Amino acid sequence: VQLQASGGGLVQPGGSLRLSCAASGSIFSLSLMGWYQQAPGKQREVVASITTSGRTNYADSVKGRFTISRDDAKKTVYLQMNSSKPEDTAVYYCNLKPFFTQSEYWGQGTLVTVSS
Repeated sequence: VQLQASGGGLVQPGGSLRLSCAASGSIFSLSLMGWYQQAPGKQREVVASITTSGRTNYADSVKGRFTISRDDAKKTVYLQMNSSKPEDTAVYYCNLKPFFTQSEYWGQGTLVTVSS
């Protein structure tokens, strides 16, 4: 399984950005998908996740601003980032966890910078 994240860049405070993560292989639809952020000098933390049935969960810091979604036909997970804040600045990683194994897979990360 390989994950290819894209969509990062520079966004102004209050602006929007959409991240995408495309997966290879055949287990995407059988997997929990998540987006994590890692700010400079900090540990990697989960910001949003979505189950195979579409149930979502969000970190308190992004609730009401970020939306995670998935398209199983395209094997892609998205993170819509609205009302961006400078503290959202981080490298964002997508994560895939198949429900039938303890393995997990990571994308290469995409940098999001929120600044004026």
